[in-house]
Amino acid sequence: MRCPICKNPVEEPKDPKQPSTYPFCSERCKLIDLGRWLDGKYQIPVEAPEEPDDEK
Repeated sequence: MRCPICKNPVEEPKDPKQPSTYPFCSERCKLIDLGRWLDGKYQIPVEAPEEPDDEK
């Protein structure tokens, strides 16, 4: 797998009990991603529902 921020290869943690930065390669990339979320740079596009034409 590759880090979503810098695209460096990342290995899955071998011991799930150990703290990990997975899926990021480093704490730095993890914090960059958090900052992007907090700044609102990641958004899910929403389309307004179409209003039906009530003309008779």
